Amino acid sequence: MYWQLVTPLVLVLGLIVGSFLGALTYRIPRGISISDGRSFCPRCKKTIAWYDNIPLVSYIILGGRCRNCRSKISIRYPLIELTTSVLIFLTYVQAIACIGADKNIVCEYFSRFGWWSLPYLWIMIILLVAIFIVDLEKKIIPDEFSLSLFVLAVVGIVIGGFDDFYLRVLFGFLVASFLLFLHLLTGGRGMGLGDVKLALFAPVVLGDWRNVFVWISGSFLVGAVVGTVLIALRRGSFGKPIAFSPFMVISFLLVMFLSDKIRMILPVFL
Repeated sequence: MYWQLVTPLVLVLGLIVGSFLGALTYRIPRGISISDGRSFCPRCKKTIAWYDNIPLVSYIILGGRCRNCRSKISIRYPLIELTTSVLIFLTYVQAIACIGADKNIVCEYFSRFGWWSLPYLWIMIILLVAIFIVDLEKKIIPDEFSLSLFVLAVVGIVIGGFDDFYLRVLFGFLVASFLLFLHLLTGGRGMGLGDVKLALFAPVVLGDWRNVFVWISGSFLVGAVVGTVLIALRRGSFGKPIAFSPFMVISFLLVMFLSDKIRMILPVFL
């Protein structure tokens, strides 16, 4: 079947996009334009040749080291490439499974846009991965990322003809207001303004209040689990702030792919 031929191309596309994200998330927090020349080694500053910049493959061939100075290449790059490829591939596989079915958020958008839902959702995933990385590494969320997600979400429900536009936007502002309250209550230590802005988009995409509830609850739950593990491993301590947006991203992706299964597991509440 045709999808069997397309599958490897989707995986390769994901690796290429992941390679771009690796460079983008390194440059933006450091004020380096993505258009400022090709990739370079952070240590010796030598421009990386194209054959040493093949996503995932070059890292393996070079043994994780720069060809010129032999310094170690951060594991972040192959991890970003692999993670992005997996997420893009999962969205594609889910879209195939959606044919003739109405299961979860991916299927909901597939029913509205058909195969055009893939580039739409892929752009969303790319922005989410970028936010995850930058906030995890630098404790910031660039406004252009979070606001782009909100605009993308609003455009999607307008073009898709969803009949609950105002309710979705209302949910977005309610969740953002709740996080803003936590920000003010903790003096910014418990919640950053970047998280508040990021919270606007998810309810618009997820729609159903039950999905929104699972998403925001899941964000705090994942955060609590990770925080507990870090404290147990002595990599964190009580009162020490940690980036919250990665938990929001993880929870959102789980709801996007598994909303139908989550609601089956928690029927009493949802």
